Parts: sequence; C-alpha cells; structure tokens
Amino acid sequence: MSHVNTLTAPTIMTARERFNRAARCLPVDRPPVWLMRQAGRALPEYRKLKETYTFVQLVQNPELAVEVTLQPVRRFGFDAAILFSDILVIPEAMGQPYRFRETGGVVMDFAVQTKADIEKLSVAQVCDKLSYVDQALRQLRKELGDETALIGFSGSPWTLATFMMEGASVPKYGRALALFREDPTTYYALAEKLTAAVTSYMKMQVAAGVDVLQLFDSHGGHLEPREFQEASGRWMRDIINQLGGKTPVITFSLGTHGNWNDLVATGTNVIGIDWQTSLAAVRQIIPEGIGLQGNLAPTLISDATPEVVARETKAVLAAMAGRNGHIFNLGHGLTPAGKLENIAALVETVKQSGVAV
Repeated sequence: MSHVNTLTAPTIMTARERFNRAARCLPVDRPPVWLMRQAGRALPEYRKLKETYTFVQLVQNPELAVEVTLQPVRRFGFDAAILFSDILVIPEAMGQPYRFRETGGVVMDFAVQTKADIEKLSVAQVCDKLSYVDQALRQLRKELGDETALIGFSGSPWTLATFMMEGASVPKYGRALALFREDPTTYYALAEKLTAAVTSYMKMQVAAGVDVLQLFDSHGGHLEPREFQEASGRWMRDIINQLGGKTPVITFSLGTHGNWNDLVATGTNVIGIDWQTSLAAVRQIIPEGIGLQGNLAPTLISDATPEVVARETKAVLAAMAGRNGHIFNLGHGLTPAGKLENIAALVETVKQSGVAV
C-alpha cells in the first residue's frame, strides 16, 4: 500500500524535484535518498584515485572533486549528490591548514589555544581561498542539471572549534569544552568568527547552485543538554537566519538526544536523526513542518546482508509513513567497510517504496 498523498504529489518527479520538495515538507512520490559520506570511502573507483592523489588534493582540485562527487550517483542513482570536501576547509581558509595522516585522522599545523591565536584567524579571505569549492559546485550544477539535487555543507561553529582547539583528531575533544565552561567570552570570540566564515561560505555555495545545505554539528553531543544552546545552537541559528530562508538547511547534530527544542529553534528545515534515536518517537515531538532525515544504522551497511539491509530499510520507511519531509539516510556517515551490495539494496528498497511499502 502506498503511503503517498497522491492528490497533491506530482506523479512523475525528477530526483532533484523530489529532494527539494521533501526538504520543504511537501508531498513526494517516495522519500528521496542519499547517504552521508557517500562520496569516496567505500567505492573502488575512489580508492583507485587515492592511489595517485591525497585526500586534500582531491578536495582542492575542482575537476577531481567533481569526479568523486559524481561517482556514487552514477553507481547507485542517489537523489542527491553531496560535494566531496571536508569541514576543515574553513579553518584552513582562516589560516589554520590541515592534512590527513597516513595512519588516519587529521592533523593541523597548529592548535588554536589563546586569544592571540583567535585574533590571527581571518574571515575576510575565506571565499577567495575556497574558490576551488565554488568552481567544483558550478561544474556539478551543470553536470547534474535538473535531474539530480546538489547538497552543499559546512561544519557548525561548535564542531569546527573542537577540531581547531585540539589541532588534530584526538580520542577526547576537551579543549573547546573547557574554554566554553571556563572562559565563555573567549569562546564566543571564536564562535563569532566561525559563524561569519561559515555564513559567507554557505552563501557562496547557494550562489554556485546548491539545492540544499547541511550543517554538520558532529560534536554537538559532547555538550551537556543545558550547554547546547549557548555553545552550538545559537550559532547555527545565526547562520540559518542570515541565509534568509531561500535554500533549505539540514542540521545534523550527532548525539544531542533531547535537545529537540534547541534544534527546532535554529530555524532549520530538516533535522538529521542519528541511528541511536527512534524515528517513530521523534516524529511525535518535532513539528510537522520540519523534515526528518535518517536514520539506518551505518553498521548494517558494513556488517549485514542485503536481505537484512532491505528489511531494516523498510522498518525505517514504515516508521515515517504518512509524514511529509522524510529524507532517507544513514544515522551517521558511510564507513570505508560499507559493502556495495548493501548500499544497492538500501537504495533499491527506498526506490521501490513509491510503488509499495
């Protein structure tokens, strides 16, 4: 039985139209599907490129970034392509370069630890220094045309601050949290700069032709619920307000269970739900005018069989049946161990849901 409102949903949709309508909580023929970290990682064609180029080289070369972005769309037929890039392009453009270690993880040229370090960070040249992103997005818009949606993104100010203050990937991100708790005025100075930089960057992406933007608040769950609004939520709200509502925004704040009111207050169009949260429960809490994205467990893609993936995908679809604004995704990013046959089973199951769920 179809759960689509056939009276108001167009009978034939392009992937781009489907995605754009879902992001605005309008009726669709079926939920659109894309996966966080779909570009790269699990794909053999990406791994082949990595034999020749470093991650940062792939990010900073527009032609290569376009190729990696398109690879999963070609292979699986996702409704949306997400720019192949990294959240750390913002710190780099502000004066804090990064690179990936051979053994995994990120290392930055220095850690932001003092007021003087914060003062040295510059917002003025961010868009100029990220012109390679602008070029890649404009080329992608031409390649995708009206058929497939294009997603741009940035890290949230809080999540960027956690990386910048550690200066590397670490087991426990504590420096930004300590600064926020012990010297909030200095933390606010950093958050204000990051908010200005992210806002400019996202406006540049809108001008380049993205359909939707996603804010990755990947470290939001490091905060106590009572701290979330001041450390993270308010800055995302400022960014979304300055974007002016023309382009839908998805916020994905990992591990912030219970901060639903704070996430709604950001003005976001869609809230990404991680795999640890029940979609059936969340849909009862979040107002119906706000979309929900998610939330199949990523481990299923690496560890399960196609049959199990199809069954669990149907369970996620059933949990959201009858509600506009569902964008199917994982509850976190695709891992390098993701099996191609499981990704295919997921996508095919979602695509079949428009016929019969």
